[in-house]
Amino acid sequence: MSVQFGKWSFGAAVPDGEYLEKVKSLLATYGPDGGEVSVGPDVCILNRAFHTTTESHTESQPLLSSAGTVLTWDGRLDNRSELVAQLNGSVSLDSPDVAIVSAAFEAWEHNALGKLAGDWALSVWNPRERCLLLAKDFLGTRPLYYAIDKDSIRWSTLLDALVLTCKRSFDLDEEYVAGWLSYYPAAELTPFVGIRAVPPSCYVRVKDGKATVRAHWNFDACKSVRYRSGEEYEEHFRTLFARSVRRRLRSNRPVLAELSGGMDSSAIVCVADQLLGNGGAFAPRLDTVSYYDHSEPNWNERPYVELVEAQRKRAGTHIDAVSYPALWPEYEEGCLAVTPLSGTRETDRARQLAACLTRQGIRVLLSGVGGDEVLGGVPTPLPELADLFSRAQVIPLVRQLMNWALAQRHTVWHLLAQTIQGFLPARVERAFELQKPIPWLESSFAKKHRFALGGYRKRWSVLGPPPSFQENLQTLNALRRQLACAPVCSQPLHEKRYPYLDRDLLEFLYAIPREQLVRPGQRRSLMRRALAGTVPSQILSRRRKAFVVRRPMVAISEQREQLSAMTQHMLSESFGFVSSERFIAAIEKARHGHEIHVVAMLRTLSLESWLNQLRTRGLLVEGSRLSPATSAQGKFRIEVPL
Repeated sequence: MSVQFGKWSFGAAVPDGEYLEKVKSLLATYGPDGGEVSVGPDVCILNRAFHTTTESHTESQPLLSSAGTVLTWDGRLDNRSELVAQLNGSVSLDSPDVAIVSAAFEAWEHNALGKLAGDWALSVWNPRERCLLLAKDFLGTRPLYYAIDKDSIRWSTLLDALVLTCKRSFDLDEEYVAGWLSYYPAAELTPFVGIRAVPPSCYVRVKDGKATVRAHWNFDACKSVRYRSGEEYEEHFRTLFARSVRRRLRSNRPVLAELSGGMDSSAIVCVADQLLGNGGAFAPRLDTVSYYDHSEPNWNERPYVELVEAQRKRAGTHIDAVSYPALWPEYEEGCLAVTPLSGTRETDRARQLAACLTRQGIRVLLSGVGGDEVLGGVPTPLPELADLFSRAQVIPLVRQLMNWALAQRHTVWHLLAQTIQGFLPARVERAFELQKPIPWLESSFAKKHRFALGGYRKRWSVLGPPPSFQENLQTLNALRRQLACAPVCSQPLHEKRYPYLDRDLLEFLYAIPREQLVRPGQRRSLMRRALAGTVPSQILSRRRKAFVVRRPMVAISEQREQLSAMTQHMLSESFGFVSSERFIAAIEKARHGHEIHVVAMLRTLSLESWLNQLRTRGLLVEGSRLSPATSAQGKFRIEVPL
């Protein structure tokens, strides 16, 4: 892992030394293992390293290729051996990832991007063609931002480096705010108009001061995997899942895995133990970290965590998460948070995790994020029924409607209506009031940004790919948005890896029949069958994992006075985002135990806290007075002094 920054001044000189020193100081925290600078007539590129693999210790970045291009790479290349074999001896298995990527780019140019498996972000400067290329992997876990104006383009894997080194003002991006208040913003958005993120699975080509965005890889809707028996699907899944875990165990230091007691995290740990036991992985050791909260009646995961620990004959670190964090983030003194989640004060839970990472010298953390979404954690039959409906397969449709209706205790007509609804235009769905908006949003704001507020949800189409494939891509895009909002883990610095979001594994899961993943009365069918004997049976037979619902509601009651003070004069209302009167009414409903949009309420509070932090720092300045109907963009600006 590494952080990078670059500036290309169109026809002008490179930045002065004082500017570069400020950029270096921002990057230094995220690249403690040294760094280098490449300076040309009108381009400067900086890189700071954070080594997590053996090969990364031998890399030199920015890398000047034999063709004269300059590359900076932040990532983990998973298909190293396949690429080395295809590159005919120009690199070896001992070469660092960036050298293999450089050789691939020389051989195939931008077509190489679709061949790079792993989590990565890449920049390529071509001085001969006066062209810059910025690219990210299919998932987009590694950030890469860019900002273009008439004089230059700046890019960085750290948003702070683009915001805090620029003496100019920024408008708040309303669509980002709308996404933040609901299901996360689009992955290419930032809070600031004029600064964008490279979209997942895409590259941005900048030439003659203009940026062009292109996709470099997509899932193939025509790919289909069909076997004669369920055992063959299970074997294929075991092979791909083990390979995914092995790829993410590639580290020259011990690796830490989150172990919650659910199927996702338990499967990662159990499969990793098998790989390490038979020499099929490269990490020196795997440790686990688990969270518990005795005050939460719906969160008693300790017995399931202990089952895995007993199987591996080693206890992990247990962190008491009983002290639920504040309802809104508190920011470190003297820190300017460039997003609602960055620069927040450490919670006790975060401090305990930091101590665990530091004590054991760990730089890689394995996460079970994505398992629920891609392996049938939500036992819905609708994608499968929609496939049968769109293909007019009447008899199989009726049979599955009856099977699922019996399992879910619904009528056949209810399930059929839900299936058909997925194809209807959004305006028809709203007519049935099946998608209720957040009640405290201003109506004009909600209307303008209803697509973002609805999670960028698209209706299924009868034409084109099967509805289940369309649904898979929508679920993946939701995960991309979630990961794009995650702040860089810097206290201490560590890299998160996601075994369930491996590209090869997802290709397989998207190509098999939906009934292999979820069956009537059998959520996570394929996973349960495939990992029998590997994961403790008590965990595989669980109906569902515990969840936390009580603490946020208790906190709303406990922090009544603070909530009252925060909602007196809401900046979110000044921007035209929310109605403080309706928001206060929703808080009162929550205090009395009524059902509310809890996540949206917490997001609204975090947005308000973030805006107040900007105002306290003197960075939120009021612009010209506009009419109430005018967009909030332009009403206020974020002013960043150099």
